[in-house]
Amino acid sequence: MVGFIRFWMVQESICLTSCRTESWPRVRLRALLELVAERSWSSLYSMDLEEIAKRRESQMSSSMYQRQVQQIQSAFTTLQRNKGQKGKRRADLVSKINASTRAASRTSSVSVIDAKLREQDRLNNELVRVEKSLADIETKIAMKQKNLHDAQTKFGRAREREEKEQRKHLKRKEHAQSQQLKKITDTVEKHDVLHDHTLTTIEAMLALPEKIVVLFLAANPRDTEPLALDEEVRSISQKIRLSEHRDSVDLRSSWAVQPTDVLQAINEFRPTIIHFSGHGSPDGDIVFTDDRGQAKCVSKEAIVQTMLACSGAIQLVFFNTCYSREQAEAVISHVDAAVGMTNEIDDDAARVFAAQFYSAIGFGLSVHQAFEQSKAILMMEGISNSAVPELFTGPDVDADSLFIVRPPDDQRNSRDTK
Repeated sequence: MVGFIRFWMVQESICLTSCRTESWPRVRLRALLELVAERSWSSLYSMDLEEIAKRRESQMSSSMYQRQVQQIQSAFTTLQRNKGQKGKRRADLVSKINASTRAASRTSSVSVIDAKLREQDRLNNELVRVEKSLADIETKIAMKQKNLHDAQTKFGRAREREEKEQRKHLKRKEHAQSQQLKKITDTVEKHDVLHDHTLTTIEAMLALPEKIVVLFLAANPRDTEPLALDEEVRSISQKIRLSEHRDSVDLRSSWAVQPTDVLQAINEFRPTIIHFSGHGSPDGDIVFTDDRGQAKCVSKEAIVQTMLACSGAIQLVFFNTCYSREQAEAVISHVDAAVGMTNEIDDDAARVFAAQFYSAIGFGLSVHQAFEQSKAILMMEGISNSAVPELFTGPDVDADSLFIVRPPDDQRNSRDTK
């Protein structure tokens, strides 16, 4: 049954394409058939006719409702014209009946009176028919007025619906254009940012010295736990020698460092990186050696003042000591970057972390890449201190764009040739 209905609907669609209008009964019938085609036949009796009307109404365009309004208005005009004609005929009949009544009252002839009475009966019968016709026309006019009001309402709703859809379509189109423009703008902005970042990186690389000095300051007083600082500096030196730009990195070391040795070494070697290796206290102090070989704590404030006094060429301070986070965070107001430890760090972790850091620096990587590689090597070695080191950068300093080593001219030229 459903298949037959679908076939009938296809045939109807073909026929309707050749018609200018579609009558309202046929529209309702097609709406009913569409629902029957979608539902099972057993549920046909439970369908709400109001649902059918609403469904079809939503599918009809404003032009269809406009034609309905025009058709109803035309029928309404015809009924008004017929009403006028019937009203005129009624007035004529009443006038004739009155004239016949007056004529009958003025004569004494029985035959004339009888003729006038028969005429009155005929006119009264016709008057009844005319008045009945007028009543029918009035009823039809009232129905047409209701139909006209309904059609005008539906026409208005259809116009509003179409205007709403047009506004939505226009809004979607404007949104699509806006999104496309935004993508183009974002692409241009990203290109500009990338271009500026590239220029900044190139300028920073060109500004780097041909050779940097890493100043390794070690202190392990006799009254403190022994540390394998010699193993640490040996590992750092070995990793630098195996790096690509080993000739650009000069490792200098100073041992059993006393507070007075720090400024002496900085002024003598003019380092780019200062590396503190030894003990740190939970109070944030660094442990140096006094003139008797005993421990001497130097406060965070003293270290910051030292960096302030010598920060001209220093780019990075590496605190490879326990509890050195506060020192690292404090000195970045005077240097580009600093590495500190948030907690205790054991000998193996300190040695492996520092060696990989300087290896990455020797390969020309950024400070951020070197730091991340150093954390990665701790994890790969199964050392549990990978979360202890922390990297800090100064204001407006991007660790990804911060490079310490610049390849020598001959290495750059050989790369360009390749």
